[in-house]
Amino acid sequence: MEVTKKEPVVDSVDEKDVQVGVITDLDEGEVFLRQHGFTDEDVQGLLDDEARNKAVVRKVDLILLPLLAGTYMLQYIDKSALAYSAVFDLLKSTHMSSNEYSWLASIFYIAYLVAEYPWNVLAQKTNLAKVVSCNIVAWGAMLMITASCSSFTGMAICRFLLGVFEAPITPCFMMIIGMWYTRSQQPFRAGVFYSCNGVGAMVGGVLTFGIGQIKTIAVWRAIYLILGGITVCWGIVMLFFLPGDVLSAKRFNLEDKALLIGRGRLGRTGIINHQIKWNQIREALVDPQVWILFFFTLFNEVVNGGIANFSKLIIKGLTHDSLTTVALGIPFGAFQVVWVLSGTYFASRFANYRTIVMFAYLIPTIIGIALMWKLDHATHKVGVLFSYYIVGAYVCSLVLALQMPATNLGGYTKRSTGVAFVFLAYCAGNIIGPHAFLAKEAPIYQTGCKVLLACSSAQAALTVCLRWLLARRNKQRDAAAAAANESGAPLEVDESADLTDFENPNFRYVL
Repeated sequence: MEVTKKEPVVDSVDEKDVQVGVITDLDEGEVFLRQHGFTDEDVQGLLDDEARNKAVVRKVDLILLPLLAGTYMLQYIDKSALAYSAVFDLLKSTHMSSNEYSWLASIFYIAYLVAEYPWNVLAQKTNLAKVVSCNIVAWGAMLMITASCSSFTGMAICRFLLGVFEAPITPCFMMIIGMWYTRSQQPFRAGVFYSCNGVGAMVGGVLTFGIGQIKTIAVWRAIYLILGGITVCWGIVMLFFLPGDVLSAKRFNLEDKALLIGRGRLGRTGIINHQIKWNQIREALVDPQVWILFFFTLFNEVVNGGIANFSKLIIKGLTHDSLTTVALGIPFGAFQVVWVLSGTYFASRFANYRTIVMFAYLIPTIIGIALMWKLDHATHKVGVLFSYYIVGAYVCSLVLALQMPATNLGGYTKRSTGVAFVFLAYCAGNIIGPHAFLAKEAPIYQTGCKVLLACSSAQAALTVCLRWLLARRNKQRDAAAAAANESGAPLEVDESADLTDFENPNFRYVL
């Protein structure tokens, strides 16, 4: 069905909803539809046009996913610059101890913790794409500055600022995915860009292996200079090509935007609202779903913080050669791509399988950690290496958990608050994780393995709790709707309003 372009009909919007351009009760997607004269029938006609839907989704994929994936690949490589540098001559050049190295890993996430929510608020109130792009340029510049450091103090300052500038990336990306795609499409799309952590591990390993051949300057300084320069250039690309939101995207016509807004209606989560609503913030903080996801992510990132910062040193304990250590770490990235893409595909392909996939993909992690702990590192080197490769399955569970607030929370402020709150746990876990690995226990790190095993087991239990909670809520709402229909007074709600999942009785949770 072809819908002709409408003339603006600003008067059709109630004055209490739009006053001097400030949105109060309505989602801004709904305001856009009314201002441009799109009726519910027009939007439904667009939604019924299967060919047009496929074309628009393909266009969104081609515009968004390369930008998100490229950024995520660079973000992983840049965060790993510290681990790559430690394999070479960083510790010796900067006179750092192993304990100070552990603190460098934590300082990054302390900064992330401090800066993440303010960036999130700024992104909601202004232009999300510009916030993301300018921060990419800034973190690339900070990497290049790091190459000039000669002490722990200088490294710590640069590492803190790097954390500040990287803080908005993942939360904003999760909000972008929630804005542009339907709930069934979100897990795999999030998986596509998050799997680029694995691509980053492979590309970073190859790139670092090549940089390791440099003889003119210290290898660790070359790593920071080259990676920083690449990131600055990429940030400039993002500044020009990443769309701010559905409503302002220049490469989509009015009908495409109306269709995208209509697709956003299907999940009852809304498109965007620039006004901060304090009642929605309070609701997010008392929602048990948010707290379960908080602790799930906290435990997940304790695992990640340990693996990300000490895995290269565990491998080095098997080979004692820096370049071989880098090379042996490359397959870990390939395994991670497989874990993330396969898990998020299953979660998107089969309805209400997300928590099942989250549980299932923790099992290889639990097995891998147990093997790394118990296998003899001198006589079973291949076994230890393979166990390290399968540990990365936990990343798929993380991707699905991070996407849950954007998928299962209604109301734009509640969604963004839920995403931000879960990312506080993301930061806290990464701060804690490295300190479970004691220098005196190298290269096995028995205490670290025990902590990681406990955390991954706790995650599995939380996944069961989350599925039970969401299934119970859906069952209660179905029962209430059935009772209302039998009484002849069906539940009615203004779907165009910026309502939370608690306020909208028609909202159903994805399990």
